[in-house]
Amino acid sequence: MGRLPDNPVLIFRHNSVRILSTEHRVCVANSYLEALMQMPNPIGRRRFLKHSLAGSVATISALSLEERILIAAQRNPPLLKSTESIKNLPAGKIGNVKISRLICGGNLITGYAHARDLIYLSELLKSYFTQKKNIETLELCEEAGINTIIAPPVCIETLSKYRNEHGGKIQWLAQCSPKAEDLTGEVKQAIDAGAVGALLIGNQGDKWAREGQAELIGKFVDFVKENGILAGVAGHEVGTPVACERAGIRADFYMKTLHNTNYWSTRRPDQNKDVIDNYSVDNYWDKNPERTIEFMNQVKKPWIAYKVLAAGAIHPRDGFKFAFEKGADFLCVGMFDFQVREDVIIARDILAASLARQRPWRG
Repeated sequence: MGRLPDNPVLIFRHNSVRILSTEHRVCVANSYLEALMQMPNPIGRRRFLKHSLAGSVATISALSLEERILIAAQRNPPLLKSTESIKNLPAGKIGNVKISRLICGGNLITGYAHARDLIYLSELLKSYFTQKKNIETLELCEEAGINTIIAPPVCIETLSKYRNEHGGKIQWLAQCSPKAEDLTGEVKQAIDAGAVGALLIGNQGDKWAREGQAELIGKFVDFVKENGILAGVAGHEVGTPVACERAGIRADFYMKTLHNTNYWSTRRPDQNKDVIDNYSVDNYWDKNPERTIEFMNQVKKPWIAYKVLAAGAIHPRDGFKFAFEKGADFLCVGMFDFQVREDVIIARDILAASLARQRPWRG
């Protein structure tokens, strides 16, 4: 591609606004229409258009008054130019596995997003992220230096096709959702599919930690480690890694949410529910970032931070810098294909600069 035009427009990142170039706008418009035409029936297409035409298509077309106001208020410059180098994304290690500091999140490519009140969004994502698009996204990640994805076992078919037919090498950390009566089924699937690690999904980690069932977390971790792959525990609440540390659970890493509170839909003073009880509002993923930072500073295990952009409400330049400076060793970020390049360059440049970081690198 040639040099991107300087005239920016806005498009959502999940459900929020993010500056895009005109060239990216055309790319998204084409993908939007392609996704629309792939919907299984005319009724679905009409329903999709009814809910989203006023918002998404208007966003992709000429600049509206709202867009001009939002652009004027943006503190960050437009996207990076397409000719900028994307080499040298730093990496660290968890155990003996080398992992890029920026990891591809699996929510988007498995058709899931924190949509808040955008009821059409999951349908859009499932239509946009076809297997072909997923493979293209993985290829872009590897080209840019991202060598790992975190995703649930539902992605096995896509990963297998990517590896076997496209020569893909991306590593997979399997995000597992075990039940108390079956702690091992998804782990076995992941191992058979070549995962380098498996982690307990945050919702389950939070639930078992809150209910005083850390022994279930420990049994999950022990089984993963006995099979020779990395074992991790995820959580939205700081109480989850706290419970693991107190119980002496031998996790190789933690995956803990972290984001700042400087976004318009942030947690209100009257909102005190745990994240897993807040999905009807779905507007925060780290209830107390200060406590997370304080506790994780004492933890010697590697830390993968997720929800660092508050599900799209925070610009990567702010979210990445905040998370790395506050102690995260790796960031797991959901990315559309057209966001991969920019996110890698932002992460690389932040890591190359002088970070006001107190926690030693743990991975």
